Amino acid sequence: MEHLRDVALRWPDDRADRDAIYGARPLYDGPPVAGAELAITRAILHTNLRVQPLAALRFAIETTRAARRRGVPPEFLAALLLQESAYDPRALSSAGAVGIGQFTLETASDYGVDPFDPDASIAGSAALIGGYVAAYRGRFADPYGVALAAYNAGPGAVAACGCIPNIPETRGYVARILGLMNGAGAPVTAGNALAVRLVR
Repeated sequence: MEHLRDVALRWPDDRADRDAIYGARPLYDGPPVAGAELAITRAILHTNLRVQPLAALRFAIETTRAARRRGVPPEFLAALLLQESAYDPRALSSAGAVGIGQFTLETASDYGVDPFDPDASIAGSAALIGGYVAAYRGRFADPYGVALAAYNAGPGAVAACGCIPNIPETRGYVARILGLMNGAGAPVTAGNALAVRLVR
């Protein structure tokens, strides 16, 4: 009976040298996928080993919904949240930022976000970054990069220079997130958003 179970779990590759349990990890591994939810789930699971598969799937679904509500690519929001906290709802930075979206308590209060609630934190991040992208679209060649700079350094820093501020931490932050999305750091557009690779 065990042999039959192992063969069934290995199907369609039923070679005896294949680990049947490994073959039963569809949320972790498998061929490339077209849907944002599964791609984001896999990115979360490969980035943060403490997140359980069903939690990662739930976070990915909420990320996709929140991003689409705010008019940004789901992969863009996911890359932001992977950089901020690796989707750890208990993340706490040395600056006092908390949760998946890494809101300070003051910023969370200003935007009416409960930073300790994963869904609220994801939705709050989508609202904030989506608002920045909308505000910068048409004003900057790369509204996504400038929006990331505002998320990291604040919109005042962007307004002061009319650009991505020349702050090493902010420039590195923007490059890392865009790099998570496509491996090259090129600006994200609606046309290439679904071709993005989330790799950590």
